[in-house]
Amino acid sequence: MAIDTLRFATAGSVDDGKSTLVGRLLFDSKSVLADQLEAVEHASRNRGQEAPDLALLTDGLRAEREQGITIDVAYRYFATPRRRFILADTPGHVQYTRNMVTGASTAELAVVLVDARNGVVEQTRRHAAVAALLRVPHVVLAVNKMDLVEYAEPVFAAIAKEFTAYANELRVPEITSIPVSALAGDNVVEPSRNMDWYGGPTVLEHLESVSVGHRPDDEPARIPVQYVIRPQTAEHRDYRGYAGQIASGTLHVGDPVTVLPSGRTTTVEAIDMLGKAVDTAWAPQSVTVRLCDGIDISRGDLIAHAHSAPAVTREVSAIVCHVADRPLTVGQRVLLKHTTRTVKAIVEEIPSRLTLEDLSQHADPGQLTANDIGRVLVRTAEPLALDTYAESRRTGSFLLIDPIDGTTLAAGMADGIG
Repeated sequence: MAIDTLRFATAGSVDDGKSTLVGRLLFDSKSVLADQLEAVEHASRNRGQEAPDLALLTDGLRAEREQGITIDVAYRYFATPRRRFILADTPGHVQYTRNMVTGASTAELAVVLVDARNGVVEQTRRHAAVAALLRVPHVVLAVNKMDLVEYAEPVFAAIAKEFTAYANELRVPEITSIPVSALAGDNVVEPSRNMDWYGGPTVLEHLESVSVGHRPDDEPARIPVQYVIRPQTAEHRDYRGYAGQIASGTLHVGDPVTVLPSGRTTTVEAIDMLGKAVDTAWAPQSVTVRLCDGIDISRGDLIAHAHSAPAVTREVSAIVCHVADRPLTVGQRVLLKHTTRTVKAIVEEIPSRLTLEDLSQHADPGQLTANDIGRVLVRTAEPLALDTYAESRRTGSFLLIDPIDGTTLAAGMADGIG
């Protein structure tokens, strides 16, 4: 039986113990190499600590270790006999919320930490909102530092009730609440002896058992063209292939396809992968597709199954997470990067900004500043083949970029096309 892979992200406010939780998860699951543990023990002794500081397993930047906070997204890879894991440990400070967007954009599960002493705070709500907007299907609420509230069940129950109510308003599909003490190891990998009132899974047990993934056949085929291959050698004189990573769905030789934005229709003649011809390929494999007809295709075009091709549009309605220090304003000229295609665009409207406290909408804010979440209407100079984000996280997402210096301004999730 093949072992599947779970991509998950962690998030939480500063000092909630997120890096310690990740370190405990790696340490107790025996996913730490001897030299890594030795380096952490050495660094901990230099800081006057008797026991190894497990947070140092993920806080790798010098600035992170000096300040005791996570700044950049730290990716870790580990495995148990039941599943492989790709973990994105994201920053908790409000200044680095943009990094949480990066880490959660491809995650199938998000672990949101809360300090049991502080409960749900604004940054907790922000992380829940980002996870919901990015359509992360599974969210785990880890109520940490239960040892500092004497492992009191009422404290955990109150926090879990408040967070669940908020997440339900955001329409988070699945929420699992787990009381933990990352420092002591309670309910991270091993069940806690101090919380016999809790009968649910540990964090690792849930990560190993949660249902993830989807059948490629359930999604429409999408291949953003990354490169056109024309060897023009004696051996491959007439070879013309279109290389890219399959963003979603399954493609078969003989399938009718539409090339967008031109709208021309043809048939898949052959699929090449790793130097060999194959009859079928599926997401997220990287392939080279050969087509029956000589259509003008270049980087940025989209090859889609003819029976389920997306609409082509120049008007995009989307929810965006603003990630730049400079504001995004109405009338601003930007670049819109969608899969392998980048086009000029203008921000026509900013209809609303989300208020995280009560999930109300602030109408016509005029601009979005760092870490704001709001709705925008964008008009592009060239047509785009765009799905809604609800249909596809890959082909329904895009970036807004400053055309002057290339700074990423916002991460967008399309929810409507004109």
